[in-house]
This record gives sequence, C-alpha cells and structure tokens, in this order.
Amino acid sequence: MRRNATIIALLMLAMLLPVLPPAGARRPPNIIFIQADDLGYGDLGAYGQRQFATPHLDRMAAEGVRFTSYYSGSTVCAPSRASLMTGLHTGHSRIRGNGDYPLRPEEVTVASVLHAAGYRTAVFGKWGLGTSATTGRPDRQGFDESFGILDHTHAHRQYTSHLWKNGEVFPIDVNRDFVNDLFTDAAVDFIDRHRSRPFFVYLSFTVPHAELRVPEDSLAAYRGKFAETPFRNEKADAILTAEPSPARQPSIGYRSQATPKAAFAAMVTRMDAHVGRILARLHETGIDRETIVFFTSDNGPHREGGADPEFFDSNGPLRGIKRDLYEGGIRVPMIVRWPGRIRAGRVSDQVWAHWDFLPTAAALAGTSVPSGLDGISMLPMLLGRRQREHEYLYWEFFERGYEQAVRFGDWKAVRHGLDKPIELYYLKTDSGETRDVATSNPAVVRRIEAILAGARSDSDVWKPAARQ
Repeated sequence: MRRNATIIALLMLAMLLPVLPPAGARRPPNIIFIQADDLGYGDLGAYGQRQFATPHLDRMAAEGVRFTSYYSGSTVCAPSRASLMTGLHTGHSRIRGNGDYPLRPEEVTVASVLHAAGYRTAVFGKWGLGTSATTGRPDRQGFDESFGILDHTHAHRQYTSHLWKNGEVFPIDVNRDFVNDLFTDAAVDFIDRHRSRPFFVYLSFTVPHAELRVPEDSLAAYRGKFAETPFRNEKADAILTAEPSPARQPSIGYRSQATPKAAFAAMVTRMDAHVGRILARLHETGIDRETIVFFTSDNGPHREGGADPEFFDSNGPLRGIKRDLYEGGIRVPMIVRWPGRIRAGRVSDQVWAHWDFLPTAAALAGTSVPSGLDGISMLPMLLGRRQREHEYLYWEFFERGYEQAVRFGDWKAVRHGLDKPIELYYLKTDSGETRDVATSNPAVVRRIEAILAGARSDSDVWKPAARQ
C-alpha cells in the first residue's frame, strides 16, 4: 500500500515537471516573443475581428494554441513591459506607470537569464524601459543587439528621423521608412545570422498604437471601405514637419489622419504580414520545429489619434479599454506555436500573464530563474501536461488615482482607491463584468481584501496616495 502511494506521488510529480527537448536534441529551442502595441482582445480574426483579416496570425493560432484568458502586465505600456521582462507583477515591480523610470542595474530580465544560458539575445522595436544614457538601455539588461525606439514618446511616430542601434543614433528616412518594416527586417536578419545556435528575439511593434500612419500600399486596401471621421492635430503637424521626431521631444500628440479607420485596419494587417514573414523565414531556414513563437499585446485597445475601438469591437466581449483594469484593458490575445511540440488547433482558457514569460523561457532554456518572482513556468501547460496554477493575478495602476484588480479563480475584483468599495464579478458567466455581485458574496470579498493588502509592497516612485 505504501509502495503504491509512493509510485502515485512520483507520477504526479513527473506530471508537474516541464518536459524539455528529448535527450540527444541538438539544443534548447529558439524563442521569439512578438508583442503588438495596444492591440485589443478582439482585433484578430481568430478572436472575432470581422472588419479586416489577419490570415497569418489566424494560421499561427490554427498551428498552435490560442489562449482566451491571458493577461498583460498592466493596462499601459511601461509597467506591462517591465512585468514581461522581470517576471514581477505591478505590486512588486518598480515601474508601475508610464514615465522616465529605467530598469535598474540589479534587476534581472528574461534577456539576461537567457544570455547566461548561452542564447544570443536581441530586441527590435519599442523598448520603453530605459534610454541610451540610463541603466535600462537594452544592452545593459541582457540584450546582445538592439534596434528600435527607446522611449515612449518617440514611439508615437511610425515615421521618424532616427532609431537607436545598440545604444547609438541610427538615422533613417523620415519620409520613406516605416519603422515596423525596419524592425521586421532586423529580426529576419538576426534569425539568418544566428540560426545555428539558440537565440531569443523580442520583436516589439509600435502598431496599432497611435499615431495612425501606415504606408500607402497598405492603406489603399481600406480607403473608402469605412465611414470616416477625420482626426485633426494641426499643431503636431506643423511642429513635426519642422523637426521630425527628436527622441526626447515632449509629447505634442499625434499627426492628423484623414482616414483613421482605414489606417488602423491597415496597420494591423501590415503587422500580420510581418508575423507571416517571420514564420516563413523560420520554415525557409529549416529551424521551424526548433523555434517557439509567442504573440500577444502589451495592453488593451486605445482611443487615441482618431482610433475607434467601438467600431472595430476591439475589446470583443470585454468591458473597458487601455487604462482600465477591467478585462478589456488587460486581457489580450496570446498565441503560441511550436511545431511538433505544441499540439495544433488547441484553444485554452489557462489563466496566465506577462510575468509568467520569464520563468517559462528559463524552463525552455533548461536554466534556473531568480528567486522571488511572481511568475511561474507555463511550459508544462504548453506541452499538454499538468500545470501548477496561480493562486491569483494582481495589478495596480496610478494614472487616475490608485486602482487595484485581482483575478482569483473565476472571480475578478476591481477597486478604484483604498477608500472605495470592491467591485466583484464572476467571469465564468459574466466576462463583460456587467453585474457587481460583491454584496451577495461577502466571503469572497473578504478573501479579495486580504489579497489586495498582501499582494504588494511600495515602489520608491509609485505609492498609493494615502502613503505618499
């Protein structure tokens, strides 16, 4: 009897362990993480979008696994990306809002973990966690190569006078070079140069964030398709014509766009084509089955620069958009593809988040992770094995005072300030968060109160108003 119990315990333990490449495999897998900027839950065909097509990402979903309960690190850019890189949620990370707060030297990123495990590492596109003169510069946070935009304001420009390459200014043609094309070119070149050894590519697009600008060959396909309300910002047009996008320029808003709906659709479909190009290159170089590819967004959809998330149903069935801690602000698409290892055609309601990427990548690489992370490896789940679950997911946000949110099983709680009541929603039957059931579930509310109090510590730059 005791022997049987021991065998059962060992079998259960084996089910919880990540399954790495089989013995004799040449190397751990390449890892590519592709992130859109402000792409909503409903902005892909595989997630219900009907106003435009995303065939490459839909095919990626058909060839891999599509997640319906994946969450970004925050509801705006900087803290979401910090969570992705460090494995910490916004109750423990230093960066909890947008602003000029770089990663510090002592912080450990997914890039530094993978670099130490023998990977070549690169980031192409929007970084947002430290400019060239700071400790957050990509090459000071574990990346061997970087090419793109370092700060958030500069990332408002889809056309600019320069990018940053390995910490140095790299001039480009402001009238010709669409930055996301250049990011994709750089990623393909890196794949070609490093396909003989393990690599990590973080490809971070600046679309479909405003400003809503895109090359004519993509825009033409949608011009005249939608009833348009032009977006006008003559001040920005005049200033940017005189001085095209210096990296540290204070934000003056977004350029005018006569056809914002057409531009938005064209930006997403052009990004979709870029993803298709990456997948095609993996196949052409013969490393398709040696490479796991993730695709997601940094937060929910925006309503800026003429964008119309209601028209495109960008948040799908969810409530809220960017800057909300309701589901529409933080629940985002996630597609993962790894031919031969991840079963194709799966749709999963596994609950996980940006801070799980670091430990998942470390498990893929067969290396250890720093202590004290909020994330856990999701590799067992990706490979169809038994997965250890989060007790809860936690967010906090400061742009409109102090807000907190928790997902606890199928329960979701939102609180708009320390002195405000907790709103409670049961996501299993109310994913749109339309019915606050806090008063009828006092025991759940008490549990949520304990989580809200214990899931966090103060950041030196972001503190609840009552503690400032």
